[in-house]
Amino acid sequence: MTVVISGAGLWKPDEFVTNEELVEAYNGYVAQFNEEFAAQIESGEVEAKPSSSAEFIEKASGIKQRYTYCKAGILDINRMRPLLPPRGDDELSHQAEMAVNAAKKALAAANKTASDIDMVIVSCAYTQRSYPAIAIEVQQALGINGFGFDMLVACSAATFALHRAHDAVAAGSSKGVLVINPELTTPQVNFKDRDGHFIFGDVATAVVVEEAQTCSSQHSYEIIGTQALTQYSNNIRSNFGYLSYADDSEPFADDKLFRQNGRKVFKEVCPMVVEHLTSQVENIGLKVADIKRWWLHQANINMNDLIARRLLGREPKFLDAPIVLDEYANTASAGSIIAFNLYHEDLQAGDLGVICSFGAGYSIGSLVVRKR
Repeated sequence: MTVVISGAGLWKPDEFVTNEELVEAYNGYVAQFNEEFAAQIESGEVEAKPSSSAEFIEKASGIKQRYTYCKAGILDINRMRPLLPPRGDDELSHQAEMAVNAAKKALAAANKTASDIDMVIVSCAYTQRSYPAIAIEVQQALGINGFGFDMLVACSAATFALHRAHDAVAAGSSKGVLVINPELTTPQVNFKDRDGHFIFGDVATAVVVEEAQTCSSQHSYEIIGTQALTQYSNNIRSNFGYLSYADDSEPFADDKLFRQNGRKVFKEVCPMVVEHLTSQVENIGLKVADIKRWWLHQANINMNDLIARRLLGREPKFLDAPIVLDEYANTASAGSIIAFNLYHEDLQAGDLGVICSFGAGYSIGSLVVRKR
């Protein structure tokens, strides 16, 4: 059975934070902290916090701004986190609202309605609650009959979910799958950390997967290969979880938020991704040179450039491996899907592409696709 991606949707919040805004707030917090603890810093009991700059952020990451679901509170040096208004149990949750917005766009692109979908996967780095599943809430909000579930695979969540969608359609257990990535990441960012406060932004993406026989969209892609890999590492980690209630630890301490050893991640993940993608392409009888476009995870511009150079054997052109980091920042699992959303309609029938994401775990997921 031929399985296709028949529609993709992208939703972004109205609000955004520029590097300059972020740095002004962060440096204000740093000045306040260093003044408050001046005596302890002088005695060596406390380490002084370093300042930052917009230039440092852009050079280190390629990021110029990031979208935020809730900007309020992030730039308040006495808060340094979003100020999200709580919603009642009977109201649509924040994350489900993001998911529904992206899902509607993907359904429209695929020329589908709720009746064409019987499986919903919400797959992302974080979900705002443990249960009931955000996917089931989204399923109800969209009027879809069938079932839904959540998946958490950090920055590889979108591609891992697309694998599950492909397998379900190929096996005949689903007629149409809606994969949604509502990445509400800013509540897990430590905005007091110089090396991590600028990395993430909020966004939602969605993809429709179905049989080729039922596909009626203008732009569709046959999935001709999937591959996944995981290898345990502590170099990207968040310890947030319900056990804090039982072990009496601070539930919002620094170790409960996003943290990483960026240099080790760069050194270890880049060659893993290149090897993974090269082997995947070759295992289905193709050559790396046959691939027209690489929709890569948007983690860091230096990682993306290095991976693309090693794959291509030359300096990549923009459309070889489109970069969206400057506008969207790192959006966890949604990054490669944003790139696909924005840069897939120009390809011609028969052109080949690869969607790839990688991140904590370590984890790598990818799909080889062909324009129909």
